[in-house]
Amino acid sequence: MNEKARKLIEEYSEYAQKFGFSLNPDKGVVEQLVKGLLYNEKKYGKKYCPCRRTHTDEEVCPCAYHKMEIEKQGHCHCFLFVRKE
Repeated sequence: MNEKARKLIEEYSEYAQKFGFSLNPDKGVVEQLVKGLLYNEKKYGKKYCPCRRTHTDEEVCPCAYHKMEIEKQGHCHCFLFVRKE
């Protein structure tokens, strides 16, 4: 994993803590998602959620839906963020 990916994971971890949830404890899932986010940033210019397909501003990670999804489902759509246990 490169430095840019490590830094992004650290930023998302701090973000999650700030809002009372966590990153997925499965580091493999987190690394794959971050890889997808960085790919989308390189290709499209923004870190679009890799599991959504329309690439709207609402889908830039963390997307506009993640807090509601965590509250209702215990995780966001792509499983990057999860409810704290």
